[in-house]
Amino acid sequence: MIQFTPMKTNIYIDGNNLYRGAKELGFDIEYKKFRGWLRQKYNATSIYLFIGLVPDRVKFYEHLQECGFILVFKQTVSVGGVVKGNCDAELVLKATSDFYTKSFDKCILITGDGDFGCLVEFLAQNSVLTGVLAPHEKKCSILLKNKNIEITFLNEHYHKFAKQVPKRKSPRCRRICTRVFFVVM
Repeated sequence: MIQFTPMKTNIYIDGNNLYRGAKELGFDIEYKKFRGWLRQKYNATSIYLFIGLVPDRVKFYEHLQECGFILVFKQTVSVGGVVKGNCDAELVLKATSDFYTKSFDKCILITGDGDFGCLVEFLAQNSVLTGVLAPHEKKCSILLKNKNIEITFLNEHYHKFAKQVPKRKSPRCRRICTRVFFVVM
């Protein structure tokens, strides 16, 4: 008797790239809906979210885990008041390690970052990459676009798992607009 073994699909998410892409397009991701959409559309077994660890965001991280994401953290540092926590190396290492330990049959990357070009190439050459989901079409690197792989741009999908937020004028614009307003009066 032949037994059917379901295909295991892992998804690896560049958390910062996803967040920034959605924000720039005016969306705030509802992570529970997003996890559901990924599971339904791609039959995902495990979804890894690579994210910088900021100590005062513990409640947010707990929420992400409750939504079903497997979080992989990178310690952050503050440089000139800007928090930095690049997780690229961790994502590459995890996906490559999972490939060699046969933790998945197929995988998907969610990023638009060209730094993952070598990983995309490696996974595609080994016939395990289903495709790339890029968070922002205009910000997707040519280093991914030239890899001859399927890229789905999330621009047309955010409405399924995110809230549209009104774009706010920058504080500088508000000051200038206010000054012009007072000058005119």
